[in-house]
Amino acid sequence: MPILSSKFQIVIPKEIREKHGFKEGDQIEFLSIGNMLQVSKSRPIKDYEGFLKGIDTTIERDEDDRL
Repeated sequence: MPILSSKFQIVIPKEIREKHGFKEGDQIEFLSIGNMLQVSKSRPIKDYEGFLKGIDTTIERDEDDRL
């Protein structure tokens, strides 16, 4: 089990690093959910390019929603 050091550093165990592809120099994000902390690798915005390709953008809107 990882231990928090006096400098507030945590070592991610090798099997977790390998499973999730963490490498030295990766930027990571923390998300606090209740009493849980989620850690994930940051991804450049360019990685998201095209991920909505083909999505149906036709939606029914009420007249009062229009500008």
